[in-house]
Amino acid sequence: MNNNEFELEDMRQQLNTLKKKLDQQEIVNDRIIRHSMEKTANKINRRYYFIMAVCVLMIPYSYWAFVILSGFSIPFWIFTCIVMLVCLGGTYYNSRNLDLDMMTNSLVDVRRHMARAKKFDANWLFIGIPLIIVFLGWFMYESYQLHPGALTNGLFWGGCIGGVIGAICGFSLHFKTQRQYQEIIDQIEDVTSE
Repeated sequence: MNNNEFELEDMRQQLNTLKKKLDQQEIVNDRIIRHSMEKTANKINRRYYFIMAVCVLMIPYSYWAFVILSGFSIPFWIFTCIVMLVCLGGTYYNSRNLDLDMMTNSLVDVRRHMARAKKFDANWLFIGIPLIIVFLGWFMYESYQLHPGALTNGLFWGGCIGGVIGAICGFSLHFKTQRQYQEIIDQIEDVTSE
């Protein structure tokens, strides 16, 4: 009987040791996953800060490029500034969802912020696309007013090519950002489902 008690006590100690190791492994895995999520969120945030900087710099640059250099109207430049300010405001608003410490906040809060940011980013197309269509239409109109022979107008064709390249780059960045948001959300769901 004494030998059985000794074996039972030995098994309890081994079980406790195993449980401690598993708890430590869970903590390490949680840190690795949180670090990966934070790294992805920082990539998105850096992209947002770059976009905000471009929006601010486009205001004086667009005056020089459109009004002084090309001879476009002041109302077109004002509309361009409004578009840049709307983009700046929307990007800043969405970047606030990424300003949380992923290492200390609960995964439920992080997931909620990421889902909110992803949804806002997806819904942004309903604002951004109409603004760009109006901008490009007005650009074509201004270009045509300055040079009525639109087929030989370099500014007109430059705007067309720039619009196509801008649309490709914009949609590419949009889908990349959506994928990165989904990666973070999927990682959180994997951790919480376990």
